[in-house]
Amino acid sequence: MKVLVSDMLGEIGIEMFEKEAGIEVDLKTGLSPEELKSIIGGYDGLVIRSATKVTEDLLSAADNLKVVGRAGIGLDNVDIPAASKRGVVVMNTPGGNVVTTAEHAIAMMLSLSRNIPEGTASLKDGRWDKKKLQGREIYNKVLGIIGYGKIGSIVADRARGLKMKVLVHDPFVAPDQVEKAGFEFASLNDLYAQADYISIHVPKLKDTIGLIDKDAFARMKDGVMLVNCARGGIVNEADLCEAMQSGKVAGAALDVFKTEPPEESPLFALERFICTPHLGASTREAQTNVAVAVADQIIDYLKNGTIRNAVNVPSVTGELLEKLGPFLDIGDKIGCLQAQLLCGPLKEVVIEYVGDFKEMDLSPVTTAALRGLLLPEVKDGVNFVNARIIAKERGIKVTETETADSDEYNNMITVKVVSTEATSTVSGTIFGKRDPRIVRINSFRLEMVPTGHLALIYNIDRPGSIGEIGTTLGNHSINIGRMQVGQEEQGDNNIIFLCTDTPIPDEVFSELRDLASVKTAIPLEF
Repeated sequence: MKVLVSDMLGEIGIEMFEKEAGIEVDLKTGLSPEELKSIIGGYDGLVIRSATKVTEDLLSAADNLKVVGRAGIGLDNVDIPAASKRGVVVMNTPGGNVVTTAEHAIAMMLSLSRNIPEGTASLKDGRWDKKKLQGREIYNKVLGIIGYGKIGSIVADRARGLKMKVLVHDPFVAPDQVEKAGFEFASLNDLYAQADYISIHVPKLKDTIGLIDKDAFARMKDGVMLVNCARGGIVNEADLCEAMQSGKVAGAALDVFKTEPPEESPLFALERFICTPHLGASTREAQTNVAVAVADQIIDYLKNGTIRNAVNVPSVTGELLEKLGPFLDIGDKIGCLQAQLLCGPLKEVVIEYVGDFKEMDLSPVTTAALRGLLLPEVKDGVNFVNARIIAKERGIKVTETETADSDEYNNMITVKVVSTEATSTVSGTIFGKRDPRIVRINSFRLEMVPTGHLALIYNIDRPGSIGEIGTTLGNHSINIGRMQVGQEEQGDNNIIFLCTDTPIPDEVFSELRDLASVKTAIPLEF
């Protein structure tokens, strides 16, 4: 079996492949997409970091590829649905670089506070700018942490050791979990108003792109200092530059940029701006950790079929995976749908299995549902291995029940989710042997195929209402491929799922919401 390493990997990882009997390894970095596509068909495994783009086009030529391993956590550069469709396992190494990234955020904050880069540059240039470069202490200052995942929680712990007051905001973490750890939970507005320093630790999602923008800066305390070692694009760089030029932001430190390597930026000309070329995970220890982990995982999978830290396949044997496959799919999709229906931190998940599951071990299905539920919040940090652990860390109570008798379907999975703001129940089943269907959403019954470009619409059940929706979409040349309508058991409302040939733009959703019969309309992603 052959493994291609297409990005730089710690030497120990290469040595592990070379020493493994039955494994051949090639190190070929810096390949163009065309060059990589021309050779990928000869490999069983592919090891990447952030440079290689594993696209649907590349995968179409990867006839023998069985596994893609990322030496690190981020998988923005991998088309995971396309890999899953072709049966390619996608693994990452989520624990290898969390400490080093957290330490880098602390280092950036200290360097910013004491003008260390400017002091070094000025002294090397023959100047003694002692008075000009007067810094500030971080002792007793307020650090606001946005995002309380693995890295954010480590930063909070380190900051406590530096005698800082730590405020935490994470809409997906229950406040009592933060308070149990000894920190203060805060709303985003309160964090902005109080924090002397703000450190960003959220994943790059649709809702976090541009999170720190002109409006956010306006709500921050005057003289705040900002650190971003998470993902580029979360901070609007143009708005940051303006906020620094006005004096609203006293200093900023970025390790990540919207475009990497970044193009020329006015930020580079500002004295109180420091930056590093995405060094958060670049320590000898971290690179050793992820190199060893990815090599070990790929070898174990190619030789023994053991799956670890996969984001698209659970850690089970091949025989059980064949039986559970359809149920894993519907469980994951139910969880993903629930994540888009609910607001607020999650408190409880109750999963009910009804029907004849032939004495199968259903715990991987529960894990799949939890992964789907947590994926929009945690993104690359959640997989089939750690979904239960993350749920427990966030204080989410998980309960499973199983009943043999079913009045409606041979098998049905129901996931009830309770957040701090609402409760939602979704049921799904398998039609035929492998076709997933959502059959119930709260008090609505329907049969929805959870794939494609989808929209969820709640509307008043009256003549002409569905026609208005179709006309609005038609006016924008958006074709409806499928439509499923579910009626409220008691009431005058409908729930409509639309599958369209092309995504519905935000402005068209605004028009739909303005229709008299429509209560709400939201896009759905699976």
